[in-house]
Amino acid sequence: MRSRAEVDATLQTAKLNPAELLPAVHCLSFGPQAGAGECCLLQLEPGLCAELEAGSSLVIRGEKDEQAVLCSKDKTYDMKIADTSNMLLFIPGCKTPEQLNADHQASCSIIHSQIAGFSSNYWELRRCRPKLKKLRKLLMEDPYEGPDSWKDQTSTFSKYTTEDLLSLIQASEEEILHQLQVIDACKIEGYWRILEFDYEMKLLNHVTQLIDSESWSLSKVPLRTCLEELGSLEPTEMIEHILLSYGRKYIDDAGEVYFEMHEDKICRAIAQMLLQNAVKFNLSEFQEVWQQSVPEGMTTRLDQLKGLALVDKSSRPETIFLLKVDDLPEDNQERFNSLFSIREKWTEVDITPYIQDLCAEKQTVGALLTKYARSSMQNGVKVYNSRRPIS
Repeated sequence: MRSRAEVDATLQTAKLNPAELLPAVHCLSFGPQAGAGECCLLQLEPGLCAELEAGSSLVIRGEKDEQAVLCSKDKTYDMKIADTSNMLLFIPGCKTPEQLNADHQASCSIIHSQIAGFSSNYWELRRCRPKLKKLRKLLMEDPYEGPDSWKDQTSTFSKYTTEDLLSLIQASEEEILHQLQVIDACKIEGYWRILEFDYEMKLLNHVTQLIDSESWSLSKVPLRTCLEELGSLEPTEMIEHILLSYGRKYIDDAGEVYFEMHEDKICRAIAQMLLQNAVKFNLSEFQEVWQQSVPEGMTTRLDQLKGLALVDKSSRPETIFLLKVDDLPEDNQERFNSLFSIREKWTEVDITPYIQDLCAEKQTVGALLTKYARSSMQNGVKVYNSRRPIS
């Protein structure tokens, strides 16, 4: 235990002027349990720190073969170890200069403190995209084919609750729940399920045929009548789910529930149904069949198919084929490798729907293309090809 005289003598030996230093002196010693690796340091941005101090939780998610991420309630962060040249010491009860100045008695004393641990690195966080491809992959292991499906009754595949998904998906709770809405998942007997596409089209066909037979406006489809008319064909929960998936729910002044149907989404689904069984489709023939297949009053447009189908303008005649962004890899480099193996050169208009979801916060498609592709001019049009050979 050092005395004030010993401290002053040490300062004099070091040729330090006590007047230029704070009067409080910390005399440090290693505690009996002090050691490296006992504690980990995590650097937090102010917003995350405030959430933690307010009682919120932070969760580290990832399986053994995955790079760990840290999740707050609504954000996901990559975790990376940062080394520091200075040894970081853990001292319980250590006071900052500001706290010492407020405590005048402590500010002039010798404070004996024990070091509980030390480290030469810390974890730093970087905001990242939630890793959500796995969510659809898990749910597509056992898509829901309807209440009478023999396969659903005998399936040995796992089914997933919200808690299961939170333990398996590297994303925050809010991001997972939002993505479940995006992919039109629904809860059946407590488990999240995705409808098998043919069953989904069967439900949608029931609804659109009823709209046509009743001559309803697409912007005012009554829920009650739909359930009454179609309830004998399919479970009412499934009828309401398909209305929620392909329409916007609202309540009129009389308290009746109606749906405004999404024309673009219905046209897109019917296009997928037409394209899924063909390798390539003559573009002009497809457009004709597609328009004939959608409900009366709806108009088909190729821009409804962004991220779902790709037009090959170089072939004669022009063709169209199914290429779903959902089926492409989640990793940036793997995504570009996959796209450039499908087509050697892309225009920005064609490639944007297939890489838009890769953009990090405040990142543009142009920045992604600059990093992963090389540009050139072809017949007066800027095109992009791979920066590396594609096998």
